[in-house]
Amino acid sequence: MASWLLLVHQIPSKPGYLRVKVGRRLQQIGAVAVKGGVYALPATDQSLEDFQWIRREIVEGGGDASVFRAGCVEGLSDADLQGLFNAARDTDYAALVEEARGLRTSVEEDQASGSLAELARLRERFRRVAEMDWFGAQGRGSALAELTSLEAALRPPPAGESVARTPRGRTWVTRPGVKVDRMASAWLIRRLIDPDASFRFVADPSEARSGELRFDMYEGEYTHEGDRCTFEVLLERFDLDEPSLRALGEIIHDLDLKDGKFGRPEAPGVGALLAGIALTHTDDLARIDAASAALDALRKHFGATLV
Repeated sequence: MASWLLLVHQIPSKPGYLRVKVGRRLQQIGAVAVKGGVYALPATDQSLEDFQWIRREIVEGGGDASVFRAGCVEGLSDADLQGLFNAARDTDYAALVEEARGLRTSVEEDQASGSLAELARLRERFRRVAEMDWFGAQGRGSALAELTSLEAALRPPPAGESVARTPRGRTWVTRPGVKVDRMASAWLIRRLIDPDASFRFVADPSEARSGELRFDMYEGEYTHEGDRCTFEVLLERFDLDEPSLRALGEIIHDLDLKDGKFGRPEAPGVGALLAGIALTHTDDLARIDAASAALDALRKHFGATLV
């Protein structure tokens, strides 16, 4: 039986903007309505934090709200609830597909280079939807395929063309709260790309300073491309073709994109280990250091077992 978090709230009719604001926030975190004034999320630490922030906004706006943990929701089975989440994510994926297809058609008809900024924006949008795709909505594959087709139509130059091929002693910038792809990418950067790298964490890509390199974030120099995670992009850009690194890339891909593309049997265990590191450490540099020790060991393991 699954475990759920429920936000039960009442919002006053005035000010009118509060209802709109709360509705937009609930949509952004992937919550679904199960009945009037009741919204659900899978019970995770992130979901609890998201609901608590929204509850605070409602109460400060003069409304009333409570957050509960529930093993079931009256009148709905776990399968019913999962279906609600999948339907919501399929709607998100369908809107993304429509926008990407429209942009691709425009590019192909005009024989133009297209908008790389738009491509980056759609990649980031896909990443956010995928993070809320807890139960594997069917629309994910179509969205990935359409983004890959759009990328082929745009044929963007490598994002790293404007920076040194082998950066040294640079500051690498990414989003705070690092998890699987950012942990692994930071490890790869420090071990094999820029041994003297330092890391900085910002919420907005525009906060990056001149000369800093952004990774795994919107419009970053090194970030998702098509159906490839940032770790895979770094491997390709810096010609890192070691079999053990390819194996790690496949694991990180499946954990980050959750599309089961490679189906490596080690992925669930590695995912549990990295999730445990994230739970143990709140500091991003501490997470990277702890993950690096684990990834060093995995690289050595694959180096000894892969021919």
